[in-house]
Amino acid sequence: MTARILPNYTYEDYEKWQGEWQLIDGVPFAMAPSPVKGHQKLGYLIARAFDDALDECDECEVYYEIDYKVNDKTVLRPDVVVVCGDESERYVSVAPKIVAEVVSPSTAHLDEGVKKEIYEEEGVEYFLLLYPEDLVAKIYKNSADGFKKVGDFAKGVWRFEVEGCEGEVDFSALFARMRRRARGQASRR
Repeated sequence: MTARILPNYTYEDYEKWQGEWQLIDGVPFAMAPSPVKGHQKLGYLIARAFDDALDECDECEVYYEIDYKVNDKTVLRPDVVVVCGDESERYVSVAPKIVAEVVSPSTAHLDEGVKKEIYEEEGVEYFLLLYPEDLVAKIYKNSADGFKKVGDFAKGVWRFEVEGCEGEVDFSALFARMRRRARGQASRR
């Protein structure tokens, strides 16, 4: 049996593709169709919470679904990032301080495994996995030994610091909004 050589792509190839993609170690991954409403709403709410928390922080910006170019062969599209001191206009070119991924059944393998590992290796300071079905956030902080779990937040306030800027996310309020939304949708049926 001969070894098969599979195509290996770069960022230059990625820029030319139609549709939504991620590139991991030169291998393209098609992104699922637009996420369901709960996924979108939770992503929006966490981005807004970070934006509000860091309103006075001139060093950091919050982005929703922007390309993070790890290197020429790996381009990820996190749901939400907090980036500090990045000069690039086209994509995120430095390790984000915070990455939040909203996990759905179709993305769980990548979000909880492959992407988490890449974020850890690249030095992302905080990594959040948000579960819209369960309304819980699993939060990790990077250390010399890799990601260590800070905790699971279904309620309560999570406090963080990036680039000398302090902020907090009130998961009680954030998830209460999601619950109200779900109840409202159920009552309209």
